[in-house]
Amino acid sequence: MMRPVDGVLDNVIATGGGGGIMEAACRGAHDAGAPAIGFNIRLPKRQKPNAFTTPALTFQFHYFAIRKLHLAMRARALVVFPGGFGTLDELFEILTLRQTRRMGVVPVVPVVPVVLVDEVYWRRLIDWDYLVEAGMLRRKDLRLVQFAADAEGAWGLVGG
Repeated sequence: MMRPVDGVLDNVIATGGGGGIMEAACRGAHDAGAPAIGFNIRLPKRQKPNAFTTPALTFQFHYFAIRKLHLAMRARALVVFPGGFGTLDELFEILTLRQTRRMGVVPVVPVVPVVLVDEVYWRRLIDWDYLVEAGMLRRKDLRLVQFAADAEGAWGLVGG
């Protein structure tokens, strides 16, 4: 069981609260005795909070923007597994906040590492080099992203 140090509990898992990889992350936290925050979004005919989010820390959102705000303002790292539009939306929100220096630039707000799991997927989905060639990104912006082969590799990159 994880115990707070001076009233602070580090390494709390926070996810969108749904199924799939989000549920797996929450289950891992649950199995380790740690709380799991679920920022669930209400969708028609979809996505109930998974059974492993901590009930007192499970929140229901109607608007994606408000949900992203709460996720972003509490994030100490963003680990992204292959996904679709919602995953891309959240990924690019954090990358934009980092790129524009709205997140992770002052001592009280630590740099939020962004780790993409499964480099082959992400490089096939997004042609990072072409974005630089086309003048849409600066080469140094590519340093905002790190790649990991699996969850264990991601954990190592975020200081786990």
